Amino acid sequence: MADSDPYAALGVRRRINAAGALTRLGGAVMAPEVVEAMAAASRASVDIGELQDAASARIAQVTGAEAGLVTTGAAAALTLAAAASIARWDVAKMAALPHAEAFPRDILVPRTHRTGYAHALAASGARLVDIGHNDRGTGAGVRGLEAWEIEAALSPSVVAMAFSVNATSIVDLPVAIATCRANGIPLIVDAAAQLPPRENLGKFIAMGVDLVAFSGGKALGGPQASGILAGRRDLVASALLQQLDMDVAPETWSPPRLVDRANLRGVPHHGIGRGFKAGKEEIVGLLTALDRFVRADDAAANTALETRLKAIALKLNGAQVKLVPAAETGRVPVLEIAVPDALALSARLQRGDPPVHLSERHAARGVLTLDPQVLLPEHDAPLVAALGAALQSTAA
Repeated sequence: MADSDPYAALGVRRRINAAGALTRLGGAVMAPEVVEAMAAASRASVDIGELQDAASARIAQVTGAEAGLVTTGAAAALTLAAAASIARWDVAKMAALPHAEAFPRDILVPRTHRTGYAHALAASGARLVDIGHNDRGTGAGVRGLEAWEIEAALSPSVVAMAFSVNATSIVDLPVAIATCRANGIPLIVDAAAQLPPRENLGKFIAMGVDLVAFSGGKALGGPQASGILAGRRDLVASALLQQLDMDVAPETWSPPRLVDRANLRGVPHHGIGRGFKAGKEEIVGLLTALDRFVRADDAAANTALETRLKAIALKLNGAQVKLVPAAETGRVPVLEIAVPDALALSARLQRGDPPVHLSERHAARGVLTLDPQVLLPEHDAPLVAALGAALQSTAA
């Protein structure tokens, strides 16, 4: 593929992404320094366990956690977190997963958090146990998750609790933390899309969660196939053991510093996370992106995005457009565009040349959202042209 555009060489269309850092659209657009770091990393051989040790130290420094691990996405981090909660240091359990019927494997999940993403937890072999009520989630009442609802579900088969955090659910997080801590079970937090703001990198660990998962290929700006699992050293070490290439001679194996060999009664074989192995390029790329993200000025970045969105809104003269600032979204500013049939308009935009994607998160209430998180500045003008033409056609 000598062509300077690899997508053109493959016959794949480039798209205008105003839907956000979505996995199906390739996630973040990486900065040149991240790309260069990954290219440099590809030109050497290193011990992956040693490299993950170095990554752990950097992730711990940024998050305040005892340890960290570079994974192949937040979903992989959740599967590894569940596997670590089940197996801990037990190499026989590591070898058995995902077949965990013979030992404790239950993970408690609040009903309002049981989404398609919970499948990542179940992939470990865990059995998911729904707890609590959905009064607040359905609008049938005002009550959220309560301590007694967690305690009533506890049994010797429970190994952890999972919690999907967002701007709505976070009010229940302190209850979950206190109850899990009091009963000695780890709390796994899915914070895949909770960046920005930057302070969320350390917020959940500071609150007292045991493990937290972040996406690396979205707001962090790392490789799409990257993520972070941060938290308790023993659990992160178990996750690492279940991810590494373990086709090693026990006599010559040098375990990563994260792993205390005295806790192991033998050397584990390939674990359930072997298919999630993070390459040296992803690890270095993620760490470079993480450093870049930590140095960034969130306020300045959001101000620049607001300026672009206001200019776009002005050019969409006559459209029902609302600017929602970052203070309200909790992430970045967005434009909400009210349309009669949101999904029909979205489909029309995606059939265009070039295809244009807006977020369909609020399509059910007749709103398409213009999320500028990965929208390239040079795409503002063609986006306005495509959107304006589609809206005019709809109104005709």
